[in-house]
Amino acid sequence: MATIPPASPSRFMELLTTPWVDKTIALVAITPNVIELYHRYTDVNLSFVRAVAGIQTIVLVITMVFRRTPVRVTPNPWYWVLAFVATYELIAFLAFAQRGSPIVSIVIPGLLVIVSVALMIYARVSLGGSIGYVPADRGIITSGPYRFVRHPIYSGLFVTLLAFCLRAYSPLNLLLSVILLGLFMIKSMIEERFLCGNPQYAGYMKEVRWRWLPGVA
Repeated sequence: MATIPPASPSRFMELLTTPWVDKTIALVAITPNVIELYHRYTDVNLSFVRAVAGIQTIVLVITMVFRRTPVRVTPNPWYWVLAFVATYELIAFLAFAQRGSPIVSIVIPGLLVIVSVALMIYARVSLGGSIGYVPADRGIITSGPYRFVRHPIYSGLFVTLLAFCLRAYSPLNLLLSVILLGLFMIKSMIEERFLCGNPQYAGYMKEVRWRWLPGVA
């Protein structure tokens, strides 16, 4: 009996896993981050919280430039839309957020930002070349903070949002933070749905139960 050969990847998927194409996508994707970073550090009203938070963006840009070529990328256009909306919503947040008013001692949000940035830098360095905006399999990372939660970068982002709201509270800032929080929560679930196609990641999810905060969520 003749066997049916496995379906070959589409030309579009082959294109997305071509090194030069992936590199081009990465450079285009980080362009808004680079522009925002430039404006952040040339702003005369640059605050300590925003300055420290910008460090992790620098690490993001570097790791995106040198990221690994994926073995597969999601073909779902809605996943692409979600990935870029969530990512660039963060830039919009910084652009439209109000100065607000502190609701606690400014020492507390300052410390929270330092902790969150340290976590995000540690997570991004641990992730290394496996980084990307769109769900893609660039190799499964289970070391560093990924031993404790599956999305430590997002954990750090959530702490940053908390620090920002404590340091510059306003109804608009709170609303923007909640929207951003929700988008990245959905994004993490979408990423997991895609990565579960890799048996290694499926096993990793069983070993590391928590997405963002050990023992909580």
